[in-house]
Amino acid sequence: MSTPQQPLPASLSGATLTAGYYDLNEHDHPEGGSTLLGFWIYLMSDCLIFAMLFAAFGVLGGNFAAGPGPKDLFDLPLVALNTAMLLFSSMTYGFAMLAMQRGTKGPVIGWLIATALFGAAFLSIELYEFSHLIAEGATPQRSAFLSAFFTLVGTHGLHVTFGLVWLAVLLVQIGQRGLCDANRRRILCLSMFWHFLDVIWIGVFTFVYLMGMVR
Repeated sequence: MSTPQQPLPASLSGATLTAGYYDLNEHDHPEGGSTLLGFWIYLMSDCLIFAMLFAAFGVLGGNFAAGPGPKDLFDLPLVALNTAMLLFSSMTYGFAMLAMQRGTKGPVIGWLIATALFGAAFLSIELYEFSHLIAEGATPQRSAFLSAFFTLVGTHGLHVTFGLVWLAVLLVQIGQRGLCDANRRRILCLSMFWHFLDVIWIGVFTFVYLMGMVR
């Protein structure tokens, strides 16, 4: 025969039993604790976007439609200069990070301004390249190669543009509030974004320009 279950004491209410299995108390979450994780997730999604664009260029990059190819269009010395501008901007941002660790506001602003100038120079050279290609009739509609080229390089250029806008807003915030914890997190997130664009451009320079010249 089974032993009948004893009734629970009246003092053990449903809420008390629930609390025994679940912690119902609120926990303190440090401000900005999930910022870096969320930003890493964003960067991973951006990696997928550029991976698809690289794959599309790999498939379509040899379809010239009897039109001009990389050897006819690319000016490697100009592209190398453009690459140097972006590499220098990553170096100056690294100096800004070192100045931030020392807690010196003035050098941080100075190095970020230098980063913005190099980034603007990179974007200006890229816009000049695009305008020169279009003036020669090498528009995105001319061939699949040019469609893939303008899409890949243009998407990277849009990211650089967004980074420059973000950098300008960040400079204003640092000027108003100094190197507070929130601004330090913003500087760190923008650093990851900026260096990510540098890595992507190295891939563009190698895969699109250098390999295109040896096709």
